[in-house]
Order: sequence, then structure tokens, then C-alpha cells
Amino acid sequence: MYNILDKFNNVSDLKNMSLKELNQFSKEIRQFLVDKVSKTGGHLASNLGVVELTLSLYKVFNIDKDKVIWDVGHQTYVHKILTGRKDKFDELRQYGGVSGFPKRSESEYDVFETGHSSTSISAALGMARARDLKKENYNVIAVIGDGSLTGGMSLEALNDVGDRKTNLIVILNDNQMSIAKNVGGLSTYLSKLRVDPKYNKFKSDFNDALRKTNIGNSFADSIRKIKSGIKQMVVPGMFFEDMGIKYLGPIDGHNIKELTAVLAMAKKINGPVIIHTITKKGKGYKFAEENPGKFHGVSPFDKCTGEINKANSNTYSKAFGKELVNIASENKKIVAITAAMRDGTGLSEFSKIFKDRFFDVGIAEQHAVTLSAGLARAGFKPFFAVYSTFLQRAYDQVLHDICLQNLPVVLAIDRAGIVGNDGETHQGIFDISYLSHMPNMTIMSPKCIDELKFMLRWAVEQDFPIAIRYPRGGDMEDVSLEPLQNFQKGKWEIIHKGDNIAVIAVGKMVQIALKARDRLKEQGINITVINAVFVKPLDKGLLDYLINNEYKIVTIEDNIKPGGFGSTVLDYINSYENTIKIINMGYEDGFIPHGNVDILYKLNKLDVDGLVENIVKIL
Repeated sequence: MYNILDKFNNVSDLKNMSLKELNQFSKEIRQFLVDKVSKTGGHLASNLGVVELTLSLYKVFNIDKDKVIWDVGHQTYVHKILTGRKDKFDELRQYGGVSGFPKRSESEYDVFETGHSSTSISAALGMARARDLKKENYNVIAVIGDGSLTGGMSLEALNDVGDRKTNLIVILNDNQMSIAKNVGGLSTYLSKLRVDPKYNKFKSDFNDALRKTNIGNSFADSIRKIKSGIKQMVVPGMFFEDMGIKYLGPIDGHNIKELTAVLAMAKKINGPVIIHTITKKGKGYKFAEENPGKFHGVSPFDKCTGEINKANSNTYSKAFGKELVNIASENKKIVAITAAMRDGTGLSEFSKIFKDRFFDVGIAEQHAVTLSAGLARAGFKPFFAVYSTFLQRAYDQVLHDICLQNLPVVLAIDRAGIVGNDGETHQGIFDISYLSHMPNMTIMSPKCIDELKFMLRWAVEQDFPIAIRYPRGGDMEDVSLEPLQNFQKGKWEIIHKGDNIAVIAVGKMVQIALKARDRLKEQGINITVINAVFVKPLDKGLLDYLINNEYKIVTIEDNIKPGGFGSTVLDYINSYENTIKIINMGYEDGFIPHGNVDILYKLNKLDVDGLVENIVKIL
């Protein structure tokens, strides 16, 4: 099926490939990616965009020795194909299969694990400085996207790189095509001129000669100022140059001949260098080129039509976005903020209808939180929609800029709990733990999609920080739920009153509890099911009742146990002198790997079987 890919053994095979073979190999890899990802789902568009870049990198560099760190890491499928994992793509992102991100346990070539953006330059710089301290000799290359460059951490790293002049190569993978059309040819020519050994030697000798006299010094300074001014006008990379990093580019990121030539030159440069490449997301697959956002992180799809397999039509993200539009139509103080996740968080429609009240700040969660705080301080009602795993990046801003000032910002925390196939770096299982100990923070979690809508309306009327956490996807199809429509801060909902054993469940876990209740009734066990709609503050009145009536208690949450909801309930119960039996259910202290959500629930005993088992145990 594949002339080159089928015979490909390891990355060293690239060294002997001709330009014609490399271009053919690029086509085969793209076909392979579309074939495999259409069946498993995954990050397609970004990987289609880095095929030639990856091939060129591994042809020029010796990755048995040199280190390549990929920012975010979701664009490493080509890297994995080239480093011995092409035969494992049938199980891409499946439990026990190959990860969609770099994984040190998978391969020695995955030198650093990345899942969040803007980290590669910092990590690469650390490795480069370790290399220098140990007096070793190898290249370190950081690959980072233009979107990730908006993250403050990447700019902090660049500032450090330029200060110490550490030998490091940064590849800026930019998919904004207009840059290449405007300045590509001239800039490529200038870049080649500036790295030419003869040019650099002449410049150095000429400068040394001038500096030997006072008149020469003055003349050299004048030349430097004139040269700097001309560069500012014609060289697009002066931002990097002024930070002390040599800039090369823009380079056509799909031209292997040009890429390999520039990469080979970069190896000879002493000091830090940034290579600006222009690529096209979704390159080579029509549907991904036309709609790269749709094929960024995609579910299984029909590769012939580009149609994505039907998923749950009603999701928490969609419900959030739709209801926020309704609320904003009634209240002009409503504003929405996202960190480059407009579509994923359900804010696409809001961004079109309320353009002036919608702010996409790019990959900059820290800025997004403090921007929200500023908006709230000025009298607006901001909703920051963010995935649970990415809110972690703004811990300090939530604590100091929102909670310390008790500002009425609503954190709409999407993908809370297990998200599945993206694995450890994306599972949203820490938010309850890191938000619960923040003074002034109120945490809510809806048991069903319809409840989220009423929760949002309640949150608008409050004047304190609120975090509303909800899961990826939709509700279970075989569970009947009536949404709670009226909320009183710190009050829970008793859904079913049973015998003296209570299951206190958070969010989606209420649905698990109701299914467990039905199964236990068949065994003659009638449990009480409580919806802990407020994760914080606790319903101390209801807990007092359960304690005084000697209920046995099971808490269940889609969050890690240390510092979680169950631990705060346990802490409260321990303030009494009692013999109450309690079991806390959640994830143990550790990271949860990638895999199907139902499989992960079962493995961690957070499914119906696990809950029934614990209830029987406590009885």
C-alpha cells in the first residue's frame, strides 16, 4: 500500500533518502495519518501540517543524540511514525495503546513529556544548559507553534535564552500563510546572507579593526545604529534579534529542500537561533485544510466525506454556550472570555452575536483570569470558559486576583473529571482540590445538562466568585433526571430518601449513584441519594442530620481524593465525636492514563459496580 512507509525501519533511513523520495514519503505519511485517525480519532490537522518539518528535522539532525522537544505534543504523530511506532497506530489514544502525546515510557526519542502549551523552550533551555554544564556535545531543538508563543511562559524563556546566549535552536511553526506571501522571499534571502560564514567573518574582522581607534569606535557605533534602523524596516524578526536570538525566516515549512538547507545552517550558528517556518494546518487533506479547527482534535470520521461520526447531540459545552447567549441578550453586563478555545467551550455563537463582549486572549490563561477580574471590578459580569486542565495554569491569578478581592467572576470549568483519550495532561481531576481551599470561592456542579442552565442564571445574580464544573459530553441516556431550578448557597438536594445509608455525589456521579440505587433495590437495599450541588460550601445542616441519625456515608466525585470533596466532608464529620462510617470514592493519588472513559471509570471503581461494591462493604 505504501511504497516507502512499508519498508521504513527507523529514523536513520531518512539519511539516505533523496529529495524525490522524501516528498513521496510525505504524501504516504499524510495518507497513513488520515487512514488511522479517521478510525481512532485524534489530532489530525496539526500533524498534517508538520510532515515535511519533521522529516527535515530528522534528516538533518542525529536524534539518537540530539534532543527535540515538541510544544504541546499533539503534533508528534509523525515523530512517532518515524521512531518505531507506526504499527501501533491502530490503538492510538486507546487504553494501553500509543499515546497522542510524547511519552517517555513509550520511547527514548520522547525526551520530554508535553501536553500543555508554551513549555518547550523552557524545557529545551534547561536541557541545553545541563548539556553545557556536563560539557557534552549535542543539539537541542524546541518546536513551538505561533499560538503557543502567545503564552507568557514562552516569552519568559526567550528572554532568558537571549540573555545567556545559550546554544539552542527554536523552530517557530507558524500556520499564518499571509506572512509567507508578504515577506517570505526577501526574508529568506536576508537570512541566508546573515548566516553565511564569509559574511559573519568579514563583519567581525571589520568591527574589530574599527574599534582600535576612538574615531573608529564612533564610526562603528554610527554604522550599528543605521544597520539597526534598516533591519527594523526590512527584517521581520527584529523582535527576536533584539532579544539576542538570531532570526531565520520565514521559511516554507513544506519545502524540504529549503528546510534542510536552513536547518543545516542553523547547526553551525554559535548561540541561540529561531527558525520561522510557515505551514498549513491540515495540509494535504481537503477537509482539514478547509476547516482545520474541526480537525484539530477530531472524533472518528469518514475519510471520504470528512463527516465526523455522530456523537451525543446535546453536550454540557453546547448547553453552556446557548444559555449564555440567552442570558447575555437580557443583560448587557455579561461578557465572555476564552483562551483560544472558543469552539471547544461552546462560545462560537456568543462570539458572533456579541462581538464587543467576547474576548479570545489566545493561549494565555493567567491573563484571561486577571482580565476577568478587571472586568468584574469595573462592573461587568465575566464568564471565563476554560477546560479544567488549563485553569491549573492560572492558580495564582484565581487565588489573588479573583478570590482575594472577592470579585464576581464565573469560572465555567469545562471537561471537569475524566476526559478520556487525551490522557494524563488533560484529565480534569484536580480542580475541586485546588479550588476548595481558596477563601471566598463557591464551587458548584450540575447533575445534568438542564441543571447547568439554571445554575448559570443563579450565578449571574451573585456577587462573589463562582466556579461551575461540568464534564465533557452529555448525560447518560438511561437515567431520568429532574433539574434543580432554585439554589440556596450551600444547600444540597435529596433526590431519593432511603434507609440510613447516604450516597453524596458530585455532578455526573449523581447519575452513577442513581443507577447504583436501582441495582441495590433489587437486593433489598434502599439508599439515600444526595446531589452535592454545592461542592463548597458544604451543606452542614444536612451533614449534621446524617451524623445525628448515624447514617453510613459514601461520597463519590470525579476528582482526585486528596484535597477533594470527600476529604472536606470527612474533615467536617471528624469534628464531631461520633462513630459514623464513611467511604470516600474518587481517584487515588496519581495520574490517570489515556483511554475510553467507561474503561477508566471501571478501572478506578467509579462505575456502578464500584459504587455498589463500596455500599455493600460499608453495610
